[in-house]
Formats: sequence, C-alpha cells, structure tokens
Amino acid sequence: MAEGAVKTGNVDNDGKVRAATRVKDRTWLLKHAILLVGILFMIFPFLWMLATSFKQGAEVYGINLIPREPTWANFTNLLKDTDYLRWYLNSTVVAMVVTASELFFDSMAGYALAKLRFPGRSIILMVILSTLMIPTEMLIIPWYMMFTKAGWIDTLWGVMLPGLISAFGVFLMTQFMSGIPGDLLDAARIDGLNEFGVWWHVALRLVKPALAALAILVFLGNWNAFLWPVIVIESSATRTLPVGLSLFSGGEAGSEWQLIMAAASLAVIPVLMVFAFFQRQIVQGIALTGMKS
Repeated sequence: MAEGAVKTGNVDNDGKVRAATRVKDRTWLLKHAILLVGILFMIFPFLWMLATSFKQGAEVYGINLIPREPTWANFTNLLKDTDYLRWYLNSTVVAMVVTASELFFDSMAGYALAKLRFPGRSIILMVILSTLMIPTEMLIIPWYMMFTKAGWIDTLWGVMLPGLISAFGVFLMTQFMSGIPGDLLDAARIDGLNEFGVWWHVALRLVKPALAALAILVFLGNWNAFLWPVIVIESSATRTLPVGLSLFSGGEAGSEWQLIMAAASLAVIPVLMVFAFFQRQIVQGIALTGMKS
C-alpha cells in the first residue's frame, strides 16, 4: 500500500510538473509573439522608407511594399543633382563636434559640481537647472542677433555654438558623478594625480554608461536638428541634412517622396552605427542604474 501510494504521488507530481512546463511554454510563446508584433510595427516604417527609395513615378503612392521595378536612379540623382554629400559632411561635423564638446565639458562640470566643495556650488547647479525651463524658441532671437554681430551667420560654427554645452548634460553627469565612491578619488589624489587627472583617469572610466547615453542623445539631437540650422544657414554649402531635405518638399502635391526616402535611407546609417557602437554601454548603464541604492 505504501509503495503504491508513493508511485501514485510521483505520477501526480510528474503531471503537475508537465502541466506547469506547458503553461510556462505557452506564456513564453505569448510574450515573444507580442514582442514580435511590436517589432514589426516599429520596423515597418523603415522598410517602407527603404522600399520607396527604389520606386519611381506613380508607384511611390501605391500600396505595394516591394517595388515592381527597383531602380537606383533616386540615389544617383540625389548624389549627382544636389549637394547631398556636402550636407551629409556638414551634419557629420556638427554632430560629432557638438557631441565631443558636450561629453568633455558636461562631464567636467558634473565632476566639479558633484565631487568638489566650493562656495556657491548649490546655487550654480540650481541656476544651470533653471535654464532647462527656458524654451529654445525664446533663445533664437538673442542668438541670431549675437551671431550676426559676431559674423557667424551662415557658418557651421554658428550652427554648433549653442549646443557645445547643455544644462541637461551637466545635470546627467552630476547625478552619475555623485555615485562614485569618494575613497577611489582620494586614493588617486594620494597617488599624485591632480584634479584634472582624477577626473580624466578615474571618474570618466566609472561613468562610461552615462557618457554613452549622453553621446547618443546629443548626436541624435544635432543630427536631426532643424529649427536653429534653418534660421542661421543661408547658402547650400553650409546646409545640414534636415535643412537640405526640406528642399525636396514643395507641399503635399509637389513633394519628391522618392528622393526624400532615398536621402532619409542614407541619413539613418550614422544613427544606426551610433546605436550599435554604444549598445553595450547603454545596457550596462541601465543595469547599474537599477542596482543603485
């Protein structure tokens, strides 16, 4: 009797385990199916953009995704008949210079505000944060008047200057710098490093995830910037990509969508490269942020 009861109990336990496994497998499939649908919704606009860049004529307005007769004419016309490569280079220079500047100055300011003790430190941080409440649109007229007197209108320097340092970047780096253990910095000072050396050799290495996140945000913001560049830029030689792409739009009936999609398909390449390069650091940053107490 006892042996039979044990066997019956084992059978019941095995049945429960198999049932729980089946439920777990179904849940896994359901979750991944939902994620797959979400991925398709996110990727579809990019697929449509890429497909449209290979279309011609009335087929651009058709409902078919795959072009019947794919052609490279849109890309060749774009590169041959416009200053697209020049615009591409201008956007690359602006985005990279502003990104490098913000990573350097914002991290330095964040280190000083988080780890150095000096009079007025809290007031300075408060003033910097208060500038976040000022809309960019309110600053355009003062910027334009100042740059006109300085002779920076229609120059890449005029496009880049307002973004070389940002209050958001300073705030972000201050928050991450404040989480660095002070003992590590004191050990570096004992080893003979000055404050610049402590910031460069120790602090920056400990906030790489924050630097990666800031780099992506700044690069994307400047790569896609339109409002200020379209105001300060006057000639074709200094146009950035968003300003140049606006030339292809002449209203709903006159927009050259095939050229716009071809240009956008090429413009998205640096963005994908930035995400691919910093992906590991971003994931690491999210994990470390969740572990902070």
